[in-house]
Amino acid sequence: MPTIAVLSQKGGTGKTTTVRTLTDIFRRLGLRVLAVDLDPQGNLSDYLDVSPDVNPTLGEVLTGQATIQQAIHNDVVPANLGLAEAELMLGGKMGRELSLKRALRGVKDDYDLILIDCPPQLGLLTVNALVASDWALLSAEAQYFAMQGVEQALDVIELARESLNPDLKWLGVILNIADMRTRHSREAFESLRTHFGEKLLDTTVRSSIAYAESAERAVSIIDYRPDLGADYLNIADELLRRLGMPEAQARLGEFVADRMG
Repeated sequence: MPTIAVLSQKGGTGKTTTVRTLTDIFRRLGLRVLAVDLDPQGNLSDYLDVSPDVNPTLGEVLTGQATIQQAIHNDVVPANLGLAEAELMLGGKMGRELSLKRALRGVKDDYDLILIDCPPQLGLLTVNALVASDWALLSAEAQYFAMQGVEQALDVIELARESLNPDLKWLGVILNIADMRTRHSREAFESLRTHFGEKLLDTTVRSSIAYAESAERAVSIIDYRPDLGADYLNIADELLRRLGMPEAQARLGEFVADRMG
């Protein structure tokens, strides 16, 4: 039952869209997926159609005011701005980096996958996600500073591994918001490939306004623009292979074949 932290050194890398779309794909394959919104902006919660007024949320869980079971709403643990306050409260507590790991223990057996959408910075909440996870998946934008951002994220992953979670593994890096017709994006891809080899997923996610449009309409990109959704179907295939989940990978192949008619 893998737990995967999806993180980025900064915002605007397509991280939350990645978590939202992978959650959708894996659920369509019959997997039980828990989506955890660890970003106080609450974008994943919004994308997954959780009411902004829902209570309790992850903030209450991390501060001990609710259990994780109470905070699960349609297989989503939502977040709102209260999570930022919870992060401040955690800062003065012993074992603060273990808060999310302890919370998730009670539900790990109920799911096939847990996906954690980290905030777009490498602070205490992200460290909590890494300590609670088996795998770290990085999201990077196709621009010149992509490698620097990945290296900074890897430093935090290594810190979490050395001090608190020796079993944490790096699943790979996804190059998002890419236009491979431009030299700029191609050079970013080649730079990452040179430095990180097979850790860079072969599939890049194309840049498009359609992702924002599909989110606004509450329609998965898989249905809204199947041509773009194919990128994420390919990414899901790569990830399932890396996770060693051949049965789910076979179901994905059947799903893709059915869609192609």
